[in-house]
Amino acid sequence: MPVAMQEWAVTVRALSEGEQLVVFRPPRAGEDPEDFSLEHDRFFLFPAFEYRRNDVVREAHVPELRRALEEGVWPDGDPPVRALTQPGGIPQPERVRVRAWAEVVARYTVTEPRAINELSPFYVWTTDYAQKRLGWRPRQPLHVVLLRTYRIPRPVTIRMRGATSLGGPWLEIARELPFEGTPVLSDEEFGFVQEEIESKIAGGVPAMA
Repeated sequence: MPVAMQEWAVTVRALSEGEQLVVFRPPRAGEDPEDFSLEHDRFFLFPAFEYRRNDVVREAHVPELRRALEEGVWPDGDPPVRALTQPGGIPQPERVRVRAWAEVVARYTVTEPRAINELSPFYVWTTDYAQKRLGWRPRQPLHVVLLRTYRIPRPVTIRMRGATSLGGPWLEIARELPFEGTPVLSDEEFGFVQEEIESKIAGGVPAMA
């Protein structure tokens, strides 16, 4: 069964449009930062609408909020955009659209707020929110994961009851989904971006190292 990573619908939409290229992961309790890795290197992007925070998207990326509603299938029409930024978000719809998958290209560790600020062109959140993620576990680095995203030929509608939790953000989808599609960024564009990211971060290591 294909595996999917569940992320906030706004983040999923931004990844699938090339507006975001990285995700952040705080260290697990007792984890050696050198041992960090995601449990999966390739996965589909599964949109979640229930979100405990609001007002975490930079003003320049507010249009992603409306497009993020398209990741859900709403029986009574799309809810208003303002509902997406209310505390707690929107109750998860019975069906969602999966339109993209991603592969891990590299992972980095960040310890300084300055690096978080310099990475802001590659994520849609406010820098204040991103820096708070750095402070979730004091004196521990924040893991930055560089993803390359691919849009599948056409979105696939998935029923929530057809997705089984594997723990944390991971889900197993009970249907065939091939890893095929078009990269959001060309090889040349992605190579340029990766070089730029690595010029801003110390401590980067190849994803498969």
